[in-house]
Amino acid sequence: MFLEAEGVVEKPDVVGAIFGQTEGLLGEDFDLRDLQRTGRVGRIDVQVLSKKGETRGDIYIASSLDRAETAILAASLETIDRVGPCIARVSVVSIEDIRVSKRKKIVDRAKEILIGSFEEGTIDSNDLIDSVRESMRIEKIGTIGEDKVPAGPNVIESDAIIVVEGRADVINLLRYGIKNAVAVEGTNISQTIIKLCEKKTATAFFDGDRGGDLILQERLQVAEIDYVAYSPRGKSVEDMSRKEIIKALRNKVPVEYVKEQESGEEEAGVSNIVLPKVTVAEKSSQKKNAPKKRAEKDEKKPQTLGDQIDAVRGKRIARFLSADLGVIRESKPDEVEKVAGELNGDVAGLITDGDVNQRILDLMVNKGLEYIAARDFKGIIKRPLTIRLIKIT
Repeated sequence: MFLEAEGVVEKPDVVGAIFGQTEGLLGEDFDLRDLQRTGRVGRIDVQVLSKKGETRGDIYIASSLDRAETAILAASLETIDRVGPCIARVSVVSIEDIRVSKRKKIVDRAKEILIGSFEEGTIDSNDLIDSVRESMRIEKIGTIGEDKVPAGPNVIESDAIIVVEGRADVINLLRYGIKNAVAVEGTNISQTIIKLCEKKTATAFFDGDRGGDLILQERLQVAEIDYVAYSPRGKSVEDMSRKEIIKALRNKVPVEYVKEQESGEEEAGVSNIVLPKVTVAEKSSQKKNAPKKRAEKDEKKPQTLGDQIDAVRGKRIARFLSADLGVIRESKPDEVEKVAGELNGDVAGLITDGDVNQRILDLMVNKGLEYIAARDFKGIIKRPLTIRLIKIT
């Protein structure tokens, strides 16, 4: 859909107008909040640009409704005539059925598989022997608690655990030597895992899809999670390689940041990261039931994204980071543009104790950065979907 407004408006104004002016218009069956809650309508994506006192932009809404219902919903949005204090017009540009393009991709891929992926040949005995030897090196998965939840062999003894979705995720982590994973196995988290999270440092590590996001939200409500590790978007933990798993766990973030990010994204599209004065380890030691065992941190090198942000905050410096959180280049905040133009390596993120404007943001998007952490974001009119913005407070 295309949006025109006679004045300067921002994304929160547009989202507020969509919900406010369609509420009760078509009855309970077409209430946007209920449709989003049940997953029949996806997240509302708004991209606006203001110029010469006027605002234009695009609105994208994913829908799993049928054609008639989708058409009715689209028509209802065209009744929006005001965004904030400004007169506005919304028009439907197109309604695309992505299932058609998906079917075409499926057919094309099926042809490729049929032609080239069915291999005929003799069984290599060496491959069979190597496969058996590999299975012997992988320790067996077990179960713990009255709920008999799948778990690695070191879950009980370890001071830290990794909470994953299913049994297959635990097996894949075992394959790469990670033995302290435990699976939730279902929609209702078991008492065994709740008690483990009370006693140990818990990292949530779920699939990078909508299902994983929903499970994460539920776990944060009922269990004491300390960190969150993000899988690549659209990737399952059971299918990840060793390199991808290590990278995801190394880039884990404190749960306080995740909760702050969720509320910040809904309001302005920028996340406010608040790193607590009391560390996760200190917080956990104050729990009433069972204090966690901790090894004192004596490493000077930042180990997590939060550590890197702590190292930059208030120092008037900027750091370009690699995928493994190594410092590629350090400069002053006002030299970020110049330094970025000189970098040709694999830069994953930027942390700066300065401000980021639209020009710097566009430059970092072109460099392929995954995230930017800055003291403030000023004059951001268009926020790309490919980069995560973190406001340091």
